[in-house]
Amino acid sequence: MQVVAHERFNSNDINAAAQVARIKAANAQAMILWAGPGVLATAFRSINDDALDIPVLVSDSIMSYSIMDQFAAFLPKQLYFASIHPGKAACAREPASMTLARTIAYFSMEIAIDESMPTYAGGLGVLAGDTLRAAADAALPMMAVTLVYHHGYYEQMIDENGIQHEHPAPWESRTRLEATDFTAAVRLEGRSVRVRAWRTEIRGLRGATVPVYLLDSDLPENEAWDRTLTDRLYGGDRRYRLAQEALLGIAGKAIVDAAAGGPVQLYHMNEGHSALVVPQLLLELQHDLQAVRARCVFTTHTPVPAGHDCFGRDLVERVLERPIIEALEWMGQLHGELNLTALALAGSHYQNAVAMRHGEVSRAMFPGYPIQAITNGVHAATWVSPHFTNLFNRFLPDWQADNFRLRQAVGIPLRDVGDTHRGCKDDLIVALRQRTGIQFDPNVFTIGFARRAATYKRADLLFSDMSRLREIAAECGPLQIIYSGKSHPDDDGGRKLIQRIHEAMKALRGAIRAVYVENYDMTFAKYMIPGVDLWLNTPRRPEEASGTSGMKAALNGVPSLSILDGWWVEGCVEGKTGWAVGTLDGSPDEDAPSLYLQLERIVSMYYHDTARYADIMRYAIALNGSYFTTERMVREYVINAYREAAS
Repeated sequence: MQVVAHERFNSNDINAAAQVARIKAANAQAMILWAGPGVLATAFRSINDDALDIPVLVSDSIMSYSIMDQFAAFLPKQLYFASIHPGKAACAREPASMTLARTIAYFSMEIAIDESMPTYAGGLGVLAGDTLRAAADAALPMMAVTLVYHHGYYEQMIDENGIQHEHPAPWESRTRLEATDFTAAVRLEGRSVRVRAWRTEIRGLRGATVPVYLLDSDLPENEAWDRTLTDRLYGGDRRYRLAQEALLGIAGKAIVDAAAGGPVQLYHMNEGHSALVVPQLLLELQHDLQAVRARCVFTTHTPVPAGHDCFGRDLVERVLERPIIEALEWMGQLHGELNLTALALAGSHYQNAVAMRHGEVSRAMFPGYPIQAITNGVHAATWVSPHFTNLFNRFLPDWQADNFRLRQAVGIPLRDVGDTHRGCKDDLIVALRQRTGIQFDPNVFTIGFARRAATYKRADLLFSDMSRLREIAAECGPLQIIYSGKSHPDDDGGRKLIQRIHEAMKALRGAIRAVYVENYDMTFAKYMIPGVDLWLNTPRRPEEASGTSGMKAALNGVPSLSILDGWWVEGCVEGKTGWAVGTLDGSPDEDAPSLYLQLERIVSMYYHDTARYADIMRYAIALNGSYFTTERMVREYVINAYREAAS
């Protein structure tokens, strides 16, 4: 007979070691704890690491997230979560049947699950993947949903004239993913469109997993056009886009509820693409808007109006079913058009931007909403290069379990920092030659820039005064430049930007070696970001929401030269973690002169004061690498967004 022990810890009785001894004496195969988070933290600290060797089920789990990192190390076995009450059948389940109750569902149009899966286009998807990796590290009871994208985003080819060409990026989705029995149906244009869910999972450092469900409409019972809806990421026209987002929000909700065995506790919308979960939830909760808002969290990533998905009323009435339209009207969200960002804001109890500055911009764009700021981060174990991983393991052996330990990188000898970076640079030069056939010099100062090719990111600012750039290379020291990044296929301005950079690089031949690497992806990023000597970022203020590439650079000791916008407002300690271009509220006309002036000083320092440059690299790790992580970011979501939902 299986024995499940029920234990209630409270502030007056937290002798956990004695209670565990009683449980083991009774030959219990599992323990269910009834306790608040503070008591749990205290209780587990009194248990020896090897004392507790049975599964533990923690009741009312969402209240325990904020102290997960405080007691997880004291549990040698998997920690399970559930919202259950004494006396119910669920309390007496056998340990073998205990499953982690998934109480948070994370919706994202793109997720970089694995660098070999083309289910992401850029920063939003990479951030989503890093978020889920950090959630798995913390053993959060989370699941995620996106679309399967059988044909991926696209593979980029740039011809000899700098013109971008796009080709499909098919992948073996049906063999790489696990089939499930979960299905859902959504009415689009009066038709029932059925989707199935594929499954994969992201595994954390301690073995916990976050399942990811990928929706697929390519089913024989669907009409031909409907079967294409999960083929391409950001493909097609406005009708295609609205239909995709209906699948993500409406069918996605049905899938995660089915996977959880009932409605999940919290729906987290990562950008507005999944906002149609709100009217669907409103219908299910009998138009109780407060109840809907209590179940939803929304993260906005876009500080410019053009970045928010809007659909005209005629298209909305054509594509969506009548009950959803009526729910939107009831909420006052369907006037001349449907703005999915506004819908997500109206349907959430907690809304956040992705950097301090972005929060200010978002509150001005959407007055009346108390939009908070949780600054983005990156997943340290994913983005620290193998060379720096070895270095950190030598000097800071617990850094992966506790990223804040990187603060102590200030104690790593400068010679070790410099030698480690040289290994990263050598790897980049090999990878660059393999991709492009171009040979770079490991002894030459190398600048890196890799962002989505959008006009507001001003990738061509470095080339705005070619004579000045040549002068710096001649007088301060030789330069090498590596650029990369894709333009959205429909962004004519972004495509022309790539052409302009291509022409500028051709004009620099003989003076500065420069290359634009096509088809930027996570694989090449892991060589490029740690291998350059300086990371450049030049967006137009205040249009950068956050940016995370500079955070990845900092983890690998690469300082940034960047416009004071997005995350760099918080990360820039002038002359310590990197350098600012212009001032916080300066004129855009001042940016190019400031860029060249800073570059002169930086290049001179690199060649003539190597110890000082290495010290800046070390501080980039200690100050920025230790803080701008998804470990810290997820902890902020737990404390500010998820815990509030539970209460």
